[in-house]
Order: sequence, then structure tokens, then C-alpha cells
Amino acid sequence: MANGLNLNSLGTRALAMGGAFVGLADDFSAIYWNPAGIALFQKKYFGFFGTDLIPSSTYKLDVDVPPVITLVNAKTETKHYLTGLAAYYHPVNEKVVVGLGVYVPSGLGALWDGTDFAALPVQAGLPPNPTINWKSKIGMVTFSPALAIKVNDKLSIGATFNINYAMFDLSMWAGATEAPMPVVDLGQYEESMTGWGYGATLGVLFRPVEKLSFGATFRSASTIGFKGEATISGMTDLGEAMIPPTPLNDTSDLEREVTWPMWLAAGVAFRPIEGLTLTGDVQWTQWSTIDVMNTVFVDPFWATIMEEGARPMYWDDALQIRIGAEYKINSYAFRAGYYYDPSPAPDRTMNVLLPNFDFNVITAGIGTHLDGLQLDFGIEYLMGKERYVPPTYVIMDPDWETAQPGIYNMNIIVPTISVSYRF
Repeated sequence: MANGLNLNSLGTRALAMGGAFVGLADDFSAIYWNPAGIALFQKKYFGFFGTDLIPSSTYKLDVDVPPVITLVNAKTETKHYLTGLAAYYHPVNEKVVVGLGVYVPSGLGALWDGTDFAALPVQAGLPPNPTINWKSKIGMVTFSPALAIKVNDKLSIGATFNINYAMFDLSMWAGATEAPMPVVDLGQYEESMTGWGYGATLGVLFRPVEKLSFGATFRSASTIGFKGEATISGMTDLGEAMIPPTPLNDTSDLEREVTWPMWLAAGVAFRPIEGLTLTGDVQWTQWSTIDVMNTVFVDPFWATIMEEGARPMYWDDALQIRIGAEYKINSYAFRAGYYYDPSPAPDRTMNVLLPNFDFNVITAGIGTHLDGLQLDFGIEYLMGKERYVPPTYVIMDPDWETAQPGIYNMNIIVPTISVSYRF
């Protein structure tokens, strides 16, 4: 899925225009991009947006001993990540509009064939293990009541209160124990957690003249307090191998806090001629809030062997540049866009279950309307830049010890559809 944990492409029309929508914000996706745009809705307004994220990833790990030995040559299984947005807006009077939106602003995931990773235990002197599942799914659903006010004919403001429900699931190889413990293949590691968090979005939209508008949006950080349970299938085998044999729990409750970052955006929309709209956005995300991901394992023995659950991430803040265009002919609208989405994750913490890439993204779409009904179709294609994590760095540099060495590639296709109605 898209970089970090943010999708940043909600609404078919906005997506088809490269996600450069903060300075326009004039359809039902405004609750996400810039809630100030809600103040311009003069009729009751309902909209639904659905999208299917289809990632394609490859990962290869060669060991140059020599001769070169390929331990892993993997390609993700085809997986469809369905997300969307639904929103309703109700004008209270000529200046005040209220609304409610439910949408998926964040997600990240991967699904690999475990047989492709079967040779990894060989590095620890253990036999191959093809039975391990390798997959991840991290996402958030936001419920946002909204209020927008038209201050005058040129200025509007808006705000939402964001109630966030998130999920965090991981499956991977648990690794092997090291001395002074017996060397044991710990088998399958799985965790499943959910949690709640809260935040707010503030927006302003300024239209000095009919052909020009400026917008700005601030979305606050939201810390999710996750709780759930983890399982390590080989914990019983480890207990039996210890001297003396020690009964060990194969499950443990766990807790983790993850902060979805602050987001700042500014945009402009310009209509140079009749029917043509050009947009541009600058969007900044404070990914540096994800520095070290700490997990608290309630079981004392788990806490010991999991090194207190600290996983360095060291993500960096990122700036996206987005441009878009829309041209209307009669009842049809044709759209296109581009944006650059840099990865917040450094090479030194890269791994197959939390993949991040520098993406060049092209978008396109078409829409049509009949009276109050609007129907839109769009497509987004994300082209990831190849990443390489050298095995020697992971072996020799302690700052790289949590990285998974190898060559990574990813592309994503995202078809979308929206249906909306003003009445």
C-alpha cells in the first residue's frame, strides 16, 4: 500500500487529479482534504467512494559467499485491499453546514508465500521452515463529525473531530534463540491488536476571485493505544529444551502505542479558461513521530526474550508535491495528475512486512453528471524506486541490525469509483 501509514488519496475526483485537492475541496471528499470546503454545499449532499489497492512486490536476498547463493526470491501474492469513504452533509442555513464522514485514511500491508522464505532459518544453523506465514495488515477507520462556516463570500472555515479505530496484525518467523539458551526454532510469530485514538482537522478556504482559490489544512497527530495478544508456536519446544525443562506460555498479552502523525497541507486551484481547473498541493507529514516502536509483553519471559519489545523505525518527515488538472466538456470531466511520494523509512529499518518506497505516481479519471447525480471513475499507478539493504551492513553495523537485507521492489495499481448525489 502507500507510503508510511497514510493513503492520502481519498475520493475518486481528488485521486484522479493527483490528490492536489486542498485548494479546491468542492466535492464530498472535502471532509478529508479540507473541511472548509463543506461550507460551500448549498444542498443536502451524500457521496460514496470505493477503491481497491492492488500491490505487487518482489524481494530477493542473495548471500555472496562466494558463490552467490539465493536464500529468498519472493513475490507477493495477489491481494486486494478494499477501502473507501462515505460522507453526508446537511446545510443548517446559508452560512453553516454540518456533516459526518466515515473513511479509511491509513493502511499498510503485505502478503508473502511462506515457502519463498523457507531458507531463512538456515542462517541460524537450522533446517528450512516452509510453514511460516508472512503477512501484515495495519489500518485505521476514522469517524468524523464536521462543522463548516461560510464567513463571507470569499472565506470559509471548517473543522472535524476525528475518532480513530485502528488494527495491527503481523505474522512472521519468530526467529531462533541464541546462547546461553539452546538453539531452538521458535516457529511462527503472530499478533493481533486493536485500539482507539482521537484527533482533529482544521481547514480554511479563501477565494479572492472566482477563478482562484487557496486552501490550507492541519490534521493533528493521533496516538493509538493498541492492545491484543501474540503467539509464538515454538515456545513450548523451547521450554522442553531448557535445563531444567520449564513450562512456558505460547501466548502473551501485549500493548503498543503508535502515533499517526501530524499532517499539514497547502493548495491552490486556478481556472484559467472556462472548463479547465488546475491544482497544486504541498503536503507535509511529521513521520518522525514514529521513531522507536515499543511493545510491552505482559508475560515476563516473553519480555526477556523479545528484548523488551523495542523496534527502531527512525522514520523521517516527508514532503509531497502534487499537481492535477480537470477539463469539463458538456456533462463529462476528464482528469489527470502526478505526485511524488518520498519514503519516510530509512534503509537501516527496511523489512518485507512494513515496506516503504519512493513513489512516482500518475493518475487519471473521467466523470459524468446528470442533474444532482455524479459518477466518477479513476485509476492510480504508483511506481516504486528499487531499494537495496546490503547484508554486510546488517551483519556488521548495530544500527542496521533490525533491517532485513535484500533487494526490494513495489508497484501498486489503484482503481476507484465514486457515486454522489445532491438533493
